[in-house]
Amino acid sequence: MGGACEIVLAGLGERAAKALAALAMREVARIERKYSRYRQGSVVSRINARAGLGWMACDEETLALFDYADAVYRSSGGVFDVTSGVLRRAWDFERAEVPPPESLIALLKLVGWPRFERNGEAVRLPEVGMQLDFGGIGKEYAADAAAELLFAEGVRHGYVNLGGDLRIIGPKPGGEAWTIGIRDPRNPGEAVASIPVSAGAVATSGDYERFFEAAGRRYCHIVNPKTGWPVSFWRSVTVLAPLAATAGSCATIAMLLEAEGVGYLQASGFSYLAIDQTGRMYHNQ
Repeated sequence: MGGACEIVLAGLGERAAKALAALAMREVARIERKYSRYRQGSVVSRINARAGLGWMACDEETLALFDYADAVYRSSGGVFDVTSGVLRRAWDFERAEVPPPESLIALLKLVGWPRFERNGEAVRLPEVGMQLDFGGIGKEYAADAAAELLFAEGVRHGYVNLGGDLRIIGPKPGGEAWTIGIRDPRNPGEAVASIPVSAGAVATSGDYERFFEAAGRRYCHIVNPKTGWPVSFWRSVTVLAPLAATAGSCATIAMLLEAEGVGYLQASGFSYLAIDQTGRMYHNQ
């Protein structure tokens, strides 16, 4: 899930809280097993393995995620593209090397959500080497699913936090909001702000989780699928929205849009806090 995870439940006895938390953890684990591209038997891995070969039938849950992927692709002007994970073949953040432009040109030919094909319940990637990657929506989807499961089980106070992306189930037992800190992207362990949240979700996208620096430039893991190069305008973008999936994709789209992300955030109608590379903050109420 890309970081430390926690489930906070209040207003319950210890035994009930542990049992409910375990239930939610199993749901998160189920989603990871089903959709992680790092797991050989996952839906995503099986579709990727069949790229250029044939169709694969998918269930209703998976088809709904494809519908969401299509919606965010269109709303982002094509910069949020779940076929762009193939670019990680060039960007290895453990080696910390800037890839040659020719390697990016070859991989960009394998990127393009409009090329993804769907026929009823069957889907396919038409060209060998193409890949799907739900890394941009999977964690947030899991947070929403776990929180909704807990709510259905009677939980009314608490939240699910998966690697810094939170879905709030409900306020503290006394009705007070939870205080959610927003991480300082250049000072780990410190917060630049805190916000009270009683419902909805908070998600952050930033350039500080996976990156390397070369020749005085920072290269982060958020890569523009149209150019093949990492984004560089924002340090971080945090969004408050009704769902973690919505907040997460909105924050990532703003990162990908670079300077134009401000207009996108303002048009979204969601509350946000964005920090550019000079440290300047942009926010609304």
